[in-house]
Amino acid sequence: MHDPRALLDLGSVAQEKLARRGFRLDLDELAELISRRRDLADMAGKLRTEANGLAKEKSGDRGGPVPTEVREHAQELRARLRQIEAQRKDVETELTAFLLAIPNLPADDVPDGDSEDFAVEMHRRGAPREFSFEPRHHADIGEATGILDLPRAGKLAGARFSVTRGVGAKLERALITFFLDLHTTEHGYLEYSVPSLVTRETMTGTGQLPKFEEDLFRTSVGERELFLIPTAEVPLTNLHAGDVLTAAELPLALTAHTRCFRAEAGSYGRDTRGILRLHEFDKVEMVRFCRPEDSDEQLHLMLSHAETCLTRLGLAYRVVQLAAGDMGFSARRTYDIEVWVPSQRRYREISSCSDCGTFQARRARITTRGEDKKKTPVATLNGSGLPIGRTMLAIMEQYQQEDGSVEIPAALHPYTGFSRITPDGKPAA
Repeated sequence: MHDPRALLDLGSVAQEKLARRGFRLDLDELAELISRRRDLADMAGKLRTEANGLAKEKSGDRGGPVPTEVREHAQELRARLRQIEAQRKDVETELTAFLLAIPNLPADDVPDGDSEDFAVEMHRRGAPREFSFEPRHHADIGEATGILDLPRAGKLAGARFSVTRGVGAKLERALITFFLDLHTTEHGYLEYSVPSLVTRETMTGTGQLPKFEEDLFRTSVGERELFLIPTAEVPLTNLHAGDVLTAAELPLALTAHTRCFRAEAGSYGRDTRGILRLHEFDKVEMVRFCRPEDSDEQLHLMLSHAETCLTRLGLAYRVVQLAAGDMGFSARRTYDIEVWVPSQRRYREISSCSDCGTFQARRARITTRGEDKKKTPVATLNGSGLPIGRTMLAIMEQYQQEDGSVEIPAALHPYTGFSRITPDGKPAA
């Protein structure tokens, strides 16, 4: 969330920055809300001062009765004060709703554009493999070997769910452990186990609400409302909601494996075959907290950690910087890692690493103290490291063999206990 005064001070500059994201900022409405809030606060302060003064007023001897006219005037003041405070609360609610709808300001050097077509390629790693046969779609490989059972997933839950079995399920488990081991032993992250259900306030803290309510799965019991998390970024970031982090704690790095749940409301008809786009999937997430002036350095560090996951697995990929209008709501800068998918002959997103600046920290009230002892918001960053299904997809497609088998990357052998999946879905040394 933004500091409203900072937006007003930026004026037309803020409007221009947000226009790059396709958002129109109404400065007149913002100024009016701030002015109404200030005026009501001033009125409340004056009424409170006058009421407090009347309360002390006595006549005659000390401790004598308060005159009727004074008592009645005090009651009128208190009634008026309650009315003004209620009006101020309404304006505060209106201003908060106004601010919660405004996306983060993009960094100045983020490219213009409103879709993936405007992303700028930064670099590529690993050459896409040349096949002596027509590479098959991962769904065909999974069903032929029996490690994927999409029809039974549909029977259980409908479209956009998956079932893995046998060595497929073991491969998923191996990837989860491999990524967590890598991040905790080499990259310095502290592992957490966090809830998959969180409150509306928690979702609001990282920017999922109110903007993306239609993309979230929600449940309720009685009057209690909870949301299924779309990513571990939500609970990991909000672990420190309301906290004051010390300078010694920063930068702070957290990681977790969770189930993730997304309604994919805006993607009907897209990627319906296989496991590229699911309602429920596993992911290992990275979250970092740092001083705002260090966020660019920390973003590149996090990006290198996500890239290491892919290079250790020997997967071909590229890194792109997203255009201003294609970034997530809370991001000021985002790098996407796209893995090569042979059956589609194109790169597809496997990880997003984003610098959110102080945007989320303002919403979740996560601060640190400077040398002047004043509390200021920290910067928050998040990145996938990595989603399990899409990584499994990439392995099946990039490591597929002409006889129908799938080789397993060497880095995973200690975790799987096998180096190859045979055409009939058996593990092979």
